[in-house]
Amino acid sequence: MPAYFCDTSAIIKRYIKEKGSQFVEGIADLKSGNKIFLAQIAQVEIAAAIARKQRGNLLTQADAQNALTLFQYDLTNNYLNIEISQTLLNEAVSIATKHALRGYDAVQLSSAMQANFELLQKNLSPLVFVSADNELNAAAISEGLTVENPNNYP
Repeated sequence: MPAYFCDTSAIIKRYIKEKGSQFVEGIADLKSGNKIFLAQIAQVEIAAAIARKQRGNLLTQADAQNALTLFQYDLTNNYLNIEISQTLLNEAVSIATKHALRGYDAVQLSSAMQANFELLQKNLSPLVFVSADNELNAAAISEGLTVENPNNYP
């Protein structure tokens, strides 16, 4: 069963139609049997992204509320959440410094690395890191993760 870690720039595409949405919908479809990991902070980032799109008149209030409701449902029922611990934050500080990443991007990458480590400890296949952020993807590759950018797909 393949496993994916989606950062916010990727998983938002499941709830707001944009370039790469079809790719994300495909990997996150329950029928695929894939495991989808998210960092715990994704819930804040998704809410903020939806609110910004609504404020910019790119989403109606009803569409924004629907997207947020669907995400919250999936977060609770369908995604595996990586909790933010002090150990994870310490690793994120190192990653931020090493790769000059933004703070939440470093937390996302640190979360993905933790999820990947846990999979490997169970003798499972490594996860695929999914992000539409090229800078973050470069850091993930540097840290040894396999990367997919949903923007590379229609």
